[in-house]
Amino acid sequence: MSRSLALFTALFVAAASFGGDAEPEFDIVIKNGKIVDGSGAPWYQADVGIDDGKIVRIGSIPDDEAKELIDARGLIVAPGLIDMMGQTASPMIEDPKTRARTWKEARDLVYNIINCSKPIVSAINGAAVGAGLVAGLLADISIAAKSARIVDGHTRLGVAAGDSAVINWPLLCGMAKAKYHLLLCEPMDGEEAERLGMVSLCVADDELQERALAVAERLRDGAPAATRWTKYALNNWYRMAGPAFDASTALEMLGFASPEAVEGVRAHREKRRPKFDPDSPV
Repeated sequence: MSRSLALFTALFVAAASFGGDAEPEFDIVIKNGKIVDGSGAPWYQADVGIDDGKIVRIGSIPDDEAKELIDARGLIVAPGLIDMMGQTASPMIEDPKTRARTWKEARDLVYNIINCSKPIVSAINGAAVGAGLVAGLLADISIAAKSARIVDGHTRLGVAAGDSAVINWPLLCGMAKAKYHLLLCEPMDGEEAERLGMVSLCVADDELQERALAVAERLRDGAPAATRWTKYALNNWYRMAGPAFDASTALEMLGFASPEAVEGVRAHREKRRPKFDPDSPV
C-alpha cells in the first residue's frame, strides 16, 4: 500500500446558513467540488444544487439560490449518473443507447469500488444520493456525520432501485430494513444509519473530516498485503450478490422506458407527489 491516503470523500460539508427575502431555489448547494460523475470522464469543478433530497442542477450556481451552502473546495463530489440524465431524465426515457451506456457505467462504478485493491474510507455529510451514496456506502469504512441525510429515491421516480442498493443494503441492514427504506424512499440520518449498520461510524459534523483522515492514516500504516487480502475476501459477499445487482440495474433501465418514469420525473419537476397508474402488468 502506498503512503498516500486511501480516502474518498463522498460528500464533506462545511455548511453555512443563508437567509434572504426571495425563496431560494435549492435546499443545499455544494460549492466548488471536484465532480466525478461515474462516466469515466475526467473530474471537473462545479456546484451541485439539491432540492428535496434530489440533485436538480450541476454547474455554476449563485450563492443566493441556496438555503444552505456547502464548501467542498478541494474535495471530490460524486453526484452520479443522474447528471447524465439531465435530472429531467429525458435522454434516459427517450434514447435506448443512453440507457444501455448508463447501465454499463453504473455497473462499472460499483464493481470498480469493490475490486479496488486499496481500502477506501468515506466521509458522508449533507444529502447523500446517487453515485455519491454508492461510493459512500460501498467504502470499506464509512463514516457519517450526524446531519447526513441518506436516501435512495428510485421508486419515487418510477424506476427500480438500481445503483448499488441490491448488492449491499441487505447485507448492511438486513432485508426487512432494506425493503422498508428502498420501497418507500424513506430517508435516514447519520445516527439512524449507524444504528442500522449502514455505516461504520457516526460522528459529530465538526469531527467528520478529522476522524476519516485518522482512520485512513491507520489503514495506511497497517500491513498492506494483509489489509488488501482481507478486503478482497470480505468483498466476495458482494460478488456473490452480483447477479442480483446486475438484474436490479437492468430493471432500473427498463423502468426508464415506462410511463411510471415519465410521471415520476414530471412530478419531481413540478414538486408534487407522483400519481402512478395502479394497473400494472408486472
